[in-house]
Amino acid sequence: MKTLIALLSGVKFGKVLLTSGTMVLSVVTYSFVYGWPYAVGLVGLIFCHEMGHFAAAKQRGLEVGAPTFIPFVGAWIQLKAQPMDVETEAYVAMAGPVVGTVAAMGCYYAANSTHSPLLRALAYAGFMINLFNLIPLSPLDGGRITSIISPKTWWVGAPLIVALFAWSHSPMLLLIAVMAVPHLLSTMRKGESFSGSYYDVSPATRWSYAAYYLLLVGFLGVMTFESYRTTAL
Repeated sequence: MKTLIALLSGVKFGKVLLTSGTMVLSVVTYSFVYGWPYAVGLVGLIFCHEMGHFAAAKQRGLEVGAPTFIPFVGAWIQLKAQPMDVETEAYVAMAGPVVGTVAAMGCYYAANSTHSPLLRALAYAGFMINLFNLIPLSPLDGGRITSIISPKTWWVGAPLIVALFAWSHSPMLLLIAVMAVPHLLSTMRKGESFSGSYYDVSPATRWSYAAYYLLLVGFLGVMTFESYRTTAL
């Protein structure tokens, strides 16, 4: 029994070490571009977003790994047990942007109180990160949320990613586009059904998630503009 406890403790320590180690790596990397204070704040905002997913997955009884960070890509949590239905998938996906938005709002209100340019910039980054993640295209959070409405909504997000890549030429956007291709193709295959037990939810649940999604997108759109406006002043 003591040996088992020691092994389990080692696993937990390994998870903490992986998360903290990749967080430190991201902070160091970002600091060369943005400076230490902004780098720490940015990684903290991403951490809040990922912990939203983590907590929601745990709440739904899913086995999940600790967040892992990759500089200039972001972070992710590994679901070791996949959701058994689309509502659970949408719930876990929605939790990240919700918690991330709360964290960004904390920076926004703190910036208004202290008149800190750093906090204003972090608020803008937080709103923008969470808004970007709500683009309705899998594997982004928005794609996983809108799949409860219909996976065909991913075709709304596809041109947005293409337009953003044409504007910014970001390798991360290219990676997301490549990862999205199999998901988009799945909506075109003959015989592919999105009406099985996995997608079997009530209309009320479907429309509730649609409303939550649109409200969050709208709120983040307004706050992204507002924080950008106050940062530019």
